[in-house]
Amino acid sequence: MKYMLLIYSNENSWTESEREACFEESTQVSHELMAAGKFLAASPLQPISVATTLRIRDGKRLISDGPFAETHEQLGGYFLVEATDLDDAISIADRLPAAKKGTIEIRPILELPNLPYAS
Repeated sequence: MKYMLLIYSNENSWTESEREACFEESTQVSHELMAAGKFLAASPLQPISVATTLRIRDGKRLISDGPFAETHEQLGGYFLVEATDLDDAISIADRLPAAKKGTIEIRPILELPNLPYAS
């Protein structure tokens, strides 16, 4: 089963050296997951200052700068993993360094039969 691990934290709470260390450790975890056949994709996101939000209301396109919601934690990146079950997905999320400063939301992927999926 595929799980999306959504990484949330306050992007301003990280020093540059902490961020670089997090990237290095996350890259190492990615390689370990790849070797175990559990890695599908991962990437940090650019800061919320370059985010754009799109909404369509009453047929009109509304575009605004920034994220959709004003919160104390922002979506900072993701991992897409193959896990045997929720416990396995939790054990993978537990290895991510961002869990020490932020929150990892673990959600199973709903695979639709007619969507194209990369292999």
